[in-house]
Amino acid sequence: MADLSVKYMGLNLKSPLIVGSCGLTNSVKNITDIANRGAGAVVLKSIFEEQIHIEADNLMKSDSAGAKEWDKAYNEILEQMPHAFQEAEQYIANFAKENTLIDYLSFITEVKKAVKIPVIASINCVSHYDWAFFARRIEKAGADAIELNVYSLPSDCRVEGSSYENELFEIVKEVKKFVTIPISLKIGYYFSGLSNTIKKLSESGIQALVLFNKPYNSDIDIDKITITAAPVETEGRDYLNTLRWIAIMSGQVSCNLSASTGVSNVNVAIKQLLAGATTFQVVSALYKQEISVISQILEELSAWMDKHQFKTIDQFRGMLNKKDSEIASTFERVQFMKHFSKIE
Repeated sequence: MADLSVKYMGLNLKSPLIVGSCGLTNSVKNITDIANRGAGAVVLKSIFEEQIHIEADNLMKSDSAGAKEWDKAYNEILEQMPHAFQEAEQYIANFAKENTLIDYLSFITEVKKAVKIPVIASINCVSHYDWAFFARRIEKAGADAIELNVYSLPSDCRVEGSSYENELFEIVKEVKKFVTIPISLKIGYYFSGLSNTIKKLSESGIQALVLFNKPYNSDIDIDKITITAAPVETEGRDYLNTLRWIAIMSGQVSCNLSASTGVSNVNVAIKQLLAGATTFQVVSALYKQEISVISQILEELSAWMDKHQFKTIDQFRGMLNKKDSEIASTFERVQFMKHFSKIE
């Protein structure tokens, strides 16, 4: 019988399958089912940086020193991060009112009592502006690790690309001041030098990088002539970009890599592990096929390992990575030429 256990961020996981942050991980009942199906860990539904900005003042009133610290920081935030639209500001305020920080902390504690698998809290953030102290409360609530989901689209022509990259390092630096539990960083792929950025981030003191968060895309309704949100579920080939970069970087980084986006079946999961991922995150498949798909993926993974006589994940993980970046670049160039020019 194959051993599916792995060590991720220093945590012992019974399998490499992690259920990523989503609406399904906002329920103790769902998370209990997720754990019983064999998931190695779960990432809780994210709390947003904007929530922390709005509500942290109330949360810290019990600590006079902390309140003064936050009051100063909050005023700076308002100056540096003004809301462009009243509608957006009102939405964020209402969202924070309905999804309080106290509730989030209590939820972490409740989940920890209900399951034995590692529980990873998630903060969705875009900046390092003095919200990071809240991570300490997440640790005290019982979270085994924190995933920092950093989503920023470098769309402002006035901002140098390096500024977006530097913000990632500042976020990590600030959070590390407050916590001792492992930190993973979930990033996008909009960087001028992605491989260089990934390598440097892996050396910043984090325990894992999650590649990649799925970018929000807008669409256009040509009948109503309005901008709409594009579908967020991953499709069949959405995993390929992640697979490429896991394969390129897994032999060069100083931390674990977790594959995210498009892991919809066991075939994709195996590919990501062969490319060098330590774990893989599943979300959309749970919506399309229900939580029971976890058991199916793990059973099929075990069967594949038995067929190829692999007793542990470590025996085949990274077998097909691209350790030499120069060779990887040349290889991809030749494959491109063969495909588009029919060179054989």
